[in-house]
Amino acid sequence: MYIPKDAKEIIVKDSTVPFFKLENIYYFDTSSTAVPEPMINAVAGLKILDKNSKLVMINHKIPLGLFPKIEAYFDFDVEEFENCVKITFVKKRGFEVNLNVNTNCQG
Repeated sequence: MYIPKDAKEIIVKDSTVPFFKLENIYYFDTSSTAVPEPMINAVAGLKILDKNSKLVMINHKIPLGLFPKIEAYFDFDVEEFENCVKITFVKKRGFEVNLNVNTNCQG
């Protein structure tokens, strides 16, 4: 739905859903998965970002537990739609990223 048709599927280490790439944007959809898959895949995707790329996550709800864990390293924009949310992540400039994130659901 929000992944461009001409995006190419790629392999992302530790992911449990397909990831796609078009130019400098990575995409994945966890809107039909259960906890903890959205967090696991978000962390896997964030690990591949560089200063020139973006990560787009499609999910069934806003991953509020993720944001406090990554906000020091990434900026994110949330768009809410009728049946899902789209979160776009970009790496903050000048920060060394350390994503030792606990992917267990806390709530």
